[in-house]
Parts: sequence; structure tokens; C-alpha cells
Amino acid sequence: MLMPKPNQDVLAKRDYLVTELRRIVADSEAVIDDKDDLRAFECDGLSAYRQLPMIAVLPETVEEISEILTFCAAEGVNVVPRGAGTSLSGGALPLADGVLLGLGKFNKILEIDYENRCMVVQPGVTNLAITDAVKADGFYYAPDPSSQIACTIGGNIAENSGGVHCLKYGLTTNNVLGIEMVTMAGEVIRLGGKHLDAEGYDLLGVITGSEGLLGVITEVTVKILATPEHVSAQLIGFPSSEQAGDCVGKIIGAGIIPAGMEMMDRYAIHAAEEFCQAGYPLDVEALLIVELDGPKVEIEHYSKKIDEIAAACGATVSRTSQNEAERMAFWAGRKAAFPAVGRISPDYMCMDGTIPRSQLPKVLKRMGELSEQYGLRVANVFHAGDGNLHPLILFDANIPGELERCEEFGADILKLCVEVGGVLTGEHGVGIEKRDLMGEMFSEEDLKQQQRLKCAFDPDGRLNPGKVFPILHRCAELGKMHVHNGELPFPDIPRF
Repeated sequence: MLMPKPNQDVLAKRDYLVTELRRIVADSEAVIDDKDDLRAFECDGLSAYRQLPMIAVLPETVEEISEILTFCAAEGVNVVPRGAGTSLSGGALPLADGVLLGLGKFNKILEIDYENRCMVVQPGVTNLAITDAVKADGFYYAPDPSSQIACTIGGNIAENSGGVHCLKYGLTTNNVLGIEMVTMAGEVIRLGGKHLDAEGYDLLGVITGSEGLLGVITEVTVKILATPEHVSAQLIGFPSSEQAGDCVGKIIGAGIIPAGMEMMDRYAIHAAEEFCQAGYPLDVEALLIVELDGPKVEIEHYSKKIDEIAAACGATVSRTSQNEAERMAFWAGRKAAFPAVGRISPDYMCMDGTIPRSQLPKVLKRMGELSEQYGLRVANVFHAGDGNLHPLILFDANIPGELERCEEFGADILKLCVEVGGVLTGEHGVGIEKRDLMGEMFSEEDLKQQQRLKCAFDPDGRLNPGKVFPILHRCAELGKMHVHNGELPFPDIPRF
């Protein structure tokens, strides 16, 4: 995973940059330049790849962020925005010649507006903290990634995160109403607000999922929903993953849209059960967790239909939660599946591709064949209802060649997703992990057009370079360099 070569001219003025950044921020200790202290920022959740940043800075105000970005733009210094660092695609991987801009101090809830069913928060507020702030009053925030106790809403927007309830309630993009953002030029802009729809181009939709390439988010307005009247979860076990995958498609095909529908295979079931004793059956090859919410009579009706569909697909176990404690226990295993799998393998890499639901049986079967081909185990834990796969490839980085074999295995899984009509990512983003696979899904012209959009926000490509795009182009090459009064800006840049 190659990153852009460090700019030696920038590295040569590191001391000057540190001095100026300390002038900008009120707390001089918020500028970190000690090598040992910078270790805390050397990677994100994709910890197989590490790189110390040149400098890290932790601003406290929007004004400080604006001045930092303006200064870095003038000095030709790249900037990598970072939230909690839970990205699983290397989206927050630092640059050796870049400033890492940490947003951990932006962690305040600014407003709770029940009349308009929304909240205004800073980007460093954790996903779970949003729900915790309103649950006593009967509300919650719907998107709930497995890392919700740690991941922040700013990072959720950067990657367009989902979670177990995105099947019914949508991804982050469907639950964000507005943002405040600072551009690389230091301009503070607002998109959307408390209103449901905004006029003009859907720039809010463009920013959501933009992986820190277009601007730095400093404020977020999110929807909050009323807690459902009743909630129930079902555990359904199958003799094979293919049968479980077939059941998923048939449930949706019957017109039933559960609040969530998750799937785990044998490796994940046993690891999770040993980890937190969720009460999972251990004599099945695959397990579905299907949650229904709404009026009690509706839940009872759909629960019976799901049982019938599951039985026709070969289910051998079906159990419905009898109370809230049991429902939470069902989900505890699923939420803890990633750390639980970490107990059965020295290392694992979590993939993230999305496929049409109808292709689940085929893809799961093919992944089993690839597992044998590469000689690496794979544990499947994923959002089955919307076809968002999260295969965990188990490997040992201390064994020569295993990391490389894991990467090849993962690339083949993602290529398979595209081959069957899916996409490279569902919620983890492209980052560096999938960057070099973008050509599998997009043509060169597709990628150039996407980069032209980046040029509109960040013409010098200073924000998070080396991510998403496999081949970098200067804006001049893409034909989008603005000419004012006959003078080209940045005359020192080579023309193409």
C-alpha cells in the first residue's frame, strides 16, 4: 500500500511549522511533535499499515481549524483529518510530511431539539453518546456501527457508516440533516440544517462518505427517532451459510423489512458465545439475528411469517426473545463478534463489500472455496439484510507471507462483490485498503470525473492525499484549473 513520497522541502521546515502551529492554537501542548507522543496516531483500525505523522495538532475551536488549514494551504502542507481512529480502511493513516488534524476536543452536544426531532453535536461526539443523551426521553439515533461506543459522528459521516439497523432506517447519509465544514482554504460553510430538504445541489450528500478529502467537519445536525413501541429479536440457525443467505433474500422478497438482519457463521458464533455467553446455538453452521420493531400485533404477524420462510429454507433452530434482557443478549454476541474473533487468531483483516441480497448464497460458497485456496480461515459477520459483507480473514502477521496472502484473498473477495453486481465498500470507505481496486469498479473517466469534484473543493489536493484514488491527477491535468485575468494560479506547478 504505497503512499505519496514525502516532500523533502516540507520536512525541512518542520521546526518552523511547529512554531507557527503553536502560535495558532491557544494550547501550545496541543501541537505534538515528539516522536514517542506521535505513536498514538501512527495508524487507525487498519493497523497492518503504520506511519508516523510529521506533526499532530488538536484544535479546540472552529477558528483554530480555519487558521490551521489556511496556514497549511499557504505552506503547501498536506492535512489528514482524524476522529477516533476507528477507520478500518486506513482512511486516517497519517502522512510522513503531513499535519494530522485531530478532532477529539470537539466532543460537545450543542443542542437537543425534540420539536424538530434533531440534535446538533460536534464531530467528536461518539455515536453511542448521541443515543445516550436522549434515550431517557424515548428517542435514539438509528445508525449503530459495531464500534459505536468509540467511533465518532464526524468519522461516521466521512465513511457513511451503517450498522445493524441501517436496513430499515438507512445509513448515516439518511440520518444527517446538516453540517458545518471548513474547506482547505479556511472558509467555513454550512450545508443543510434542521429542515428536511435543502435547495440546490445535494452537497450534503457529496460530503457524506467523502472520507476527509473535501473538508473538515466541525458541526453536525442529526435526526433522532422515537423509540419503537415494541422490539423483538429472533435467532434462526441453519445447517449451512448458503441456506441462511437464501432465507435473507426470501424474507425481503416477502415484503418484510426487519429493523435489522445480521448473519454469523460457525467461527463467529463459537467465538462470540465463548466471549460473552449470548445463548447462541453451537450446532449450526450459520445464524441469523432478525429484529422487528413497531406495534406488537405487527411484530407477531411478521415473526410467524419469518418462521415459515426459515423453515422452508432448512432452519433447524428458531428462538424469539422473551424479554428485553434476552434481546440485548442476542445482540451482545453480534456487537462483540469482532473482538471475540480476535481471541481465535493472532491477526485478522475485516473486509467490507456489498452485494445484491440474491447473490448471498453464491458469494458465501465462493468465499469458502477461496478460503481453501489461500489456506486462510474466514469468519463471516455481516449486515445480511442489505448485503453488506464483513468477512474477517484470519492470519498471523508473524508468519512470512501471510499478510500478503491475506491481502490477495481480500482483493479477490472484493472483486467477487463487483463481479456479482455489488460494490467495493458498504460503510468502511475506500481509504488505502481498496484504493488500488477502484479500477475494478470504475473506468478511468469515472475516476477522473470524481477527482474533478475534489478539485472544486481542494484544488491543490492537500486534504488526505493518497486515499481513495489509485492514480492521482493534478487539477490542471483534469482541465479544471481556474484562470483569472489571464493568469494561472500556482505557476510553479508543471503543466500537462
